[in-house]
Amino acid sequence: MTLPELPQNSALLDLLRLQGVPEERGAYAYEGWELHTHPDLVERLEDLAPQWPVLATFGMPVLAAKGIAAVVAWGMGILLVRLPEAPTEALELAEPCPPLTDPGQGWYSVCPWQSELHSAESQAQLSLLIRHALSHAATLSEDDSIDWQGRRVQAPGARKGKAAGRRPSRDQGGRGRRS
Repeated sequence: MTLPELPQNSALLDLLRLQGVPEERGAYAYEGWELHTHPDLVERLEDLAPQWPVLATFGMPVLAAKGIAAVVAWGMGILLVRLPEAPTEALELAEPCPPLTDPGQGWYSVCPWQSELHSAESQAQLSLLIRHALSHAATLSEDDSIDWQGRRVQAPGARKGKAAGRRPSRDQGGRGRRS
């Protein structure tokens, strides 16, 4: 599975497409592309967002919400996060990745290891940052038929079966306890 071609993803996809190298087999093959992220960083991303699907996109692991890219594990030591504002000063930043991290683009480079923090605190801070990025990315979507995790949303009034019926009220002679 790869990141969908949506207008909100176009800048990222254009950049990843430029450096993507098809590779079907080999030590560095990643879903049909040459891996452009250190395997330890791929594992770190999976640890920071357990149970979240990682989309292999042109050799880069990406997390998305509602099909909109939110986090990218880049190279050996960069997490790119899409946020409405810069991350807190408490987090160690990583080198920028122009043009995505240029002012006004909404992407920020963060160190995935946070060497200044204890391991558990680093894990907690980065996991929270990733959840924030995923939530923000979901707000950029125009698709109301899926939730932020990509699950189908049931339209109001579309319930069927037993749940669709209304339970009779006590005042209307329905079964139930009587006072």
